[in-house]
Amino acid sequence: MRKLPLAAAVAALLLSTAVVADTGKKHDKEQPANAPDAALVKPQSSTSEGSVSVEGHGINYKAVAGTLVLHGSGDKEHEPTVSMFYVAYFKKGAKAGERPVTFIYNGGPGSATVWLHMGAFGPRRVVTADDTHTPAAPYQLVNNSYSLLDASDLVFIDAPGAGFSRLIADDKDPAKRAEQMKDREKAIYGVDGDGHAFAQFITQFLSKYGRWNSPKYLFGESYGTTRSAVVSNILTNEDSVDLNGVILLSQILSFDNSIDGPETNPGVDQPYELALPTYAATAYYHHRLPSPPADLDTLLSEVEQFATGEYAQALMAGSTLDAARKQAIAEKLHQYTGLPAAYWVKANLRVSGGMFEHELQANDDTTTGRLDTRFSGPSLDPLSKESEYDPQSSAISSAYIAAFNDYVRKDLKFGDGQHYREYADIHHWDMSHKAPGSHEALQQSTNVMPDLAMAMKTDPDLKVMLNGGYYDLATPFYAAEYEMHHLPIPDSLQQNISYHWYPSGHMVYAHEPSLKKLHDNVARFIESTDNVKH
Repeated sequence: MRKLPLAAAVAALLLSTAVVADTGKKHDKEQPANAPDAALVKPQSSTSEGSVSVEGHGINYKAVAGTLVLHGSGDKEHEPTVSMFYVAYFKKGAKAGERPVTFIYNGGPGSATVWLHMGAFGPRRVVTADDTHTPAAPYQLVNNSYSLLDASDLVFIDAPGAGFSRLIADDKDPAKRAEQMKDREKAIYGVDGDGHAFAQFITQFLSKYGRWNSPKYLFGESYGTTRSAVVSNILTNEDSVDLNGVILLSQILSFDNSIDGPETNPGVDQPYELALPTYAATAYYHHRLPSPPADLDTLLSEVEQFATGEYAQALMAGSTLDAARKQAIAEKLHQYTGLPAAYWVKANLRVSGGMFEHELQANDDTTTGRLDTRFSGPSLDPLSKESEYDPQSSAISSAYIAAFNDYVRKDLKFGDGQHYREYADIHHWDMSHKAPGSHEALQQSTNVMPDLAMAMKTDPDLKVMLNGGYYDLATPFYAAEYEMHHLPIPDSLQQNISYHWYPSGHMVYAHEPSLKKLHDNVARFIESTDNVKH
């Protein structure tokens, strides 16, 4: 996923001749497809049928590609604000009251959900190279043996302004329409506005498809985990919608823990400590460690202990750390990351994600990936301080976008004459956030840990599943684990959280063996929490 041109903390999350199995699809021509001149204020849909084989078991489904129209609140509750695009897959013959439904979205913020749709859980999956650049078209679209349709109905949602989702400004006067659009962007492009938009979409969907009594799940990736924390609290405590589970992939709840640009937040050293295990895993993968251990697990256990022990103490000392101690710490950091001790000393023991990505393979003029550090690519500027692009994004983005544009029009019969946006055109994202129960001013550095904690405390049966990749430098796995262990919840609720780590990156599913494990783990999580007798 390519980065958005936003502030550093936000940019940090930016997550043919096809060979297709014969699915025997039938298209419902009575349902109007979204024509190029169709009014955004009117919901649109196109219905089709298909089948998928998941780990050897065939599933017949109905697919609906369409839009729901969101509205304002209060005296503007009849004013349309957003046309939100979604693709829903319903298993045929299942009872709605017993069949789980999972709402799935990527992050960005402002990203379309093409990544999870075409890479993880949709019935069709685009094939990409494991840790190298995927060659240009034609791309291969195959039956997804790890689609989540065996466990749940699926609803893939594009964020406002992304994909086929659009903000609505329908005043007849051009000047007023432009002003209306500015108001929409201000109201929706932010932590809280985005959260309320997704919550409103979900409650509308439950009504439209009669799914209020179904087991319900949220699945968010990257900034989508930030969104899930906000939405879970809104649904639970504003809309009286108790969720069965919240599934988080590549989590970031507190942006003070981001390893992208921590130097702009001096005095807060946690990002450096929490990213160190990912640095070590990456150096191990690329054979850059001077004395590599027998296995990755042994290395990570040792580095985690060092990161929260000696390393954290050294950083906390600040300018009072004596030169000999600094050199000793730098030598250990060299052993764990492969970066020269002299570089660590010069960096004052603080190396950001961008610096590490640029330096790890600098001797070969090679830049290390960010979303997935298993990937590498030629450095754009060998003399720069930080990496200037992400080799992983460049390696697979074209395959995902091409495959979806082909699939949505040919198979789902939606989108002719429309432009599918990889990202919303966002000029400013409001990172301020008012935590639940807070009477203080809005947070300026987003932290939605209180939101997830509030949802868990007011619904003590809510289960949370955390998934992450060892090779993710956008949202390091150890930072996610740290956040979970510091949620403001009673100790008794910690047992509601489960953890799963994979030998992959930010997009865990880009590594096929990890995709299988992710599918199996999520399917078991849903089965164990759906409150249906099996």
